[in-house]
Amino acid sequence: MKIDRRSFLSFAIGGAAGTALTPLPWKLTDDMSIWSQMWPWTPVPARGAVTVVKSACTLCPGGCGINVRKVDDRVVKIEGLPDHPVNDGSLCTLGLAGAQLLYGPRRVKTPLKKVNGRFVAISWEDALAEVSEKLSDLRAKGGAHTVACISSSDRGTVAELLARFLRVFGSPNFIRMPSSQDAYEVALYLTQGVRAIPGFDVEHSDFVLSFGSGLLDGWGSPVYLFKAHSQWRDQGGKLIQVEPRLSRTAAKADQWVPINPGTEGALALGIAGVIIKESLYDEKFVNSHSSGFQEWKRLVIDGFSPEIVSKVTGVKVTVITELARSFARANRPLATGGRGKGTSPGSLKEVLAVHFLNALVGNLGQKGGSWAVPEPEYIDWPELEMEQAASTGNQQTRIDGAGSDIYTHARYLANRLPEALLTDPGYQPVQVLFISEANPAYSLPDTTAFKDAVAKIPMKVSFSSYLDETAELADLVLPNHTYLERYEDVPAPSGYPLPIISLVRPVVEPKFNSMHTGDAVIQLAKALGGSISKAFPWDSYEECLEETLGDKWESLMEQGYWVDSEYEAPGWSEAFETASEKFEFTSREISALGNYSLVKPEGDEAFFPLVLIPFDTMRLWSGYVGSPPFLIKSVEDTLLQKNEVLVEIHAATADSLGLGSGSTAVLTTPKGKARVKIRTTEGIMPGLIALPRGLGHTANDRFLAGKGVNYNRLAGPVEDGATGHDAAWGIRARLAKA
Repeated sequence: MKIDRRSFLSFAIGGAAGTALTPLPWKLTDDMSIWSQMWPWTPVPARGAVTVVKSACTLCPGGCGINVRKVDDRVVKIEGLPDHPVNDGSLCTLGLAGAQLLYGPRRVKTPLKKVNGRFVAISWEDALAEVSEKLSDLRAKGGAHTVACISSSDRGTVAELLARFLRVFGSPNFIRMPSSQDAYEVALYLTQGVRAIPGFDVEHSDFVLSFGSGLLDGWGSPVYLFKAHSQWRDQGGKLIQVEPRLSRTAAKADQWVPINPGTEGALALGIAGVIIKESLYDEKFVNSHSSGFQEWKRLVIDGFSPEIVSKVTGVKVTVITELARSFARANRPLATGGRGKGTSPGSLKEVLAVHFLNALVGNLGQKGGSWAVPEPEYIDWPELEMEQAASTGNQQTRIDGAGSDIYTHARYLANRLPEALLTDPGYQPVQVLFISEANPAYSLPDTTAFKDAVAKIPMKVSFSSYLDETAELADLVLPNHTYLERYEDVPAPSGYPLPIISLVRPVVEPKFNSMHTGDAVIQLAKALGGSISKAFPWDSYEECLEETLGDKWESLMEQGYWVDSEYEAPGWSEAFETASEKFEFTSREISALGNYSLVKPEGDEAFFPLVLIPFDTMRLWSGYVGSPPFLIKSVEDTLLQKNEVLVEIHAATADSLGLGSGSTAVLTTPKGKARVKIRTTEGIMPGLIALPRGLGHTANDRFLAGKGVNYNRLAGPVEDGATGHDAAWGIRARLAKA
């Protein structure tokens, strides 16, 4: 059998990915650890009573169930919870290493206050009093709307408590960190008329067409996708990966389709055009349950022929045609969008283009298809009693501009905060900023601009368990319990197709002088009094949670999760709540978004001839929680050598720059520069540079800080004209010999 160069690359990288995702290395590691207990210098927990506690993992949006093994009161092992619908006993590398986040040096051990640029310990009583005094003063002066909160999520009781606190106080400025969910929520609303969470029944699909989604690199619920991939293999399903770089997902796919970055939406429409032209679409769905198809059809046929799309994307006409035919002829085809781990919103028009493919083949709300998953309806708290200050404050324009006349469809626009705070005189300055389970000073593009903007805010309050980059900028750090020390609900894991709630339970008593963020919010509300206090009638967060979950509490305590066993996706006749009561390929609102246009990376092409793109890996985490030491030790030397990061570049591009594999170079973008090492490969499109996300920390601990470069320090947002979301996937760059 002849193996060409690209096939060999796929085989080599795919083989490594397969080994990483199978139980073998973890079994060998477990055997090694047992064997190494005989070494006298190895720390071994004292003998004691062994117990196992059911809980849930909150380290990523996956929502996996976990079993936590203890010897007396010490956590010694974390495993997947058997029979949990999401992960069924399996767990990713981050989840397995979770105990290091409980006992590691990153923890904030007591409330901290910044005095003359340095943190000093402070009591909880004094810390909460200082915050409540500042808030009372602001509200009395008519500045309730100048309070804001950045949260990792807007789902679950903790996020709802924070949002409720801001509403009753008088601020509209609750802001969720960006993700691909932002664009998908808008797409579901515009086409189906529903406010829902995107879900993907990947395990029952037989043909997955992924437009850059890192399905095996941490996208959505990682372990759920690992399981689904195994089922595809067993049942003869296919995975097609479209992206500019040969990621592990691409290497494990049946076909990697290299593409020019930012043109994925054009390819989706090109595929749609072939399906329409050859009458391969689901006529029953399109003719009876859709609206605006004929107008949209003309747009696609005229503007996105395979020949036109091929020139834009770099994908051959024959490949476009074959993808269209294979997708349409599959029994349960599914198209997914949201690049990498899905932590960037992306272009709305691109997400719509991908979503239209699922509609064309009639795979909406069907087995193996794309689902609009309703939020589990269990948070049913009393209506707020709004004082005049609260009503007036909530009528003010949001700090980020979301929901305004300009950004009608956006709910949150964290990417716009630096611009709003630094340059736009139309916005009232933020006086108090809360940050919960988020690290925007590391995770948002253009970290320098974010830090400059935050420096203008008089009071920053972080609820972080760790002294991360954002916590270091705070004036007060009010440390939350870690997920192994607290109760919390975890609703609707990212990308999972069914309504589900998992329960986080305290496995051990809090190790330090921390407080549950929910309790801190309740105490602040009671200190402020009046209608704010009345909105929080509970004495503790645990009481709030148990009361809120109601009859689900016993099931959650017993098995660790609750699934709506009676839920069924509505049929096509009932599924759409649009004006036409059908799926809308086009409408007045969709037409108002304008024509489809490519999102160009920031920078002058003449001065920055290359494009820098990020990539994700399961061994590096770039969200609120950074990689613990176990994961850092597992990072391949193709990504990190000592403390230097390697960037990937096509061999031909490197040759043209006089750079060889292993050489050192200076990488420059419009946002900054960094020293990097070169790794040449043919697993990337020419003219591109790929940099891993999850490195370049300046805070946390010595195991994580000072290693590599943070992609977000070199990148900046590019505003999507339709929503205001950050649509960028790359920035123009240049490389030069160091």
